[in-house]
Formats: sequence, C-alpha cells, structure tokens
Amino acid sequence: MPSVVGLLEQHELAARRRVDGLREEADRIQAELVAAEQEWQEWVIARRRVGTVLTPDGDTAAVEVAPDPQGADAQEVPRDAAKRKSQVPMWREGLAWSVLSADYQRILTALADRARLHQGPLTCQELAAAFGMDVVPARVEALRSKAKRLVARGWLAEQQPGRFTLAQGPAGQGGGS
Repeated sequence: MPSVVGLLEQHELAARRRVDGLREEADRIQAELVAAEQEWQEWVIARRRVGTVLTPDGDTAAVEVAPDPQGADAQEVPRDAAKRKSQVPMWREGLAWSVLSADYQRILTALADRARLHQGPLTCQELAAAFGMDVVPARVEALRSKAKRLVARGWLAEQQPGRFTLAQGPAGQGGGS
C-alpha cells in the first residue's frame, strides 16, 4: 500500500505538470495576443491614412502644376479637377461648374437661365417639373437635398425658405464657364 506522502507527491507532481503546461499555453496565447494587437494597430493606422487621403480638403484652394499637352509651359489647374464630381466643393472664385456632377450642374443651369430671364427663385417642385420629372415627394426631396447642399457650399442662395437662386459669386461667372 502506497504511503500518504507518496500519494501527495504524485498529486503534487501531476498538478505541477498541469500548471507548467497551462503556463506554456498562456505564454503562447499571450504571444499570439501581442501579435494580433500589433496587426490590429497596423490596420487602424492604415484606415486613418486612407481616411486622411479620402477626406475632402475643405476650403483650401491648393493648386497642382500640370504639363501643357503641347509640351509648352506648365499651367496651373485646380486640385479639385483630380477629384471631379465626387463631392460638392465649397464655391470659390474661379471654380468652374464642371467640378460638380451632372445633377448639380443641371440645377445651376436651370437657375442661371431663370436669373438671365429675370424670373426670380424656383422651388424644388418647380425644378422637378422643369426637368420633366414626376413631381412626387421622393423626387422633390432628392432635389431639395441637392439644393440645400449647394446652398451650404455657397453655390446657391435661399433668401426665402424653399426658394432657390444662384448665389452672387457663381451668378457672376456668366454661366459657370
């Protein structure tokens, strides 16, 4: 019959082996956790960098130099030309309507024609009808959203709620060319 001390030593040895095995597993998991955290941090940094690259520049009127097609002197072109039609930039002197998408250009053209004929502001329902759209709430609200965005960026003015005209700056461009 084994002695009590011998049994205790066997249990102690088995417990020590189990603890050593668990410590090795914990060390392996800890190393794996550290590696996973480092990879996660790299993805966070990559996401920030992509976000920084894709974020609009705001009010800055940065200019890039592009070579002339005939190889003559370099000419300055607005940096917005590279990101054309992806957003509604803040209006600034010299910025052409061509930086806007076709829908926004269509709204500006309709309001420019209206201003040229001295006919005053338009509502979004009137714009929808002028564009040949069904004058239903979904279409009117889509136009209202675009018009409000143009107001917020300085392209349009809204002296009375829901009635839109060209803002002073874009109106002075003579058709946005």
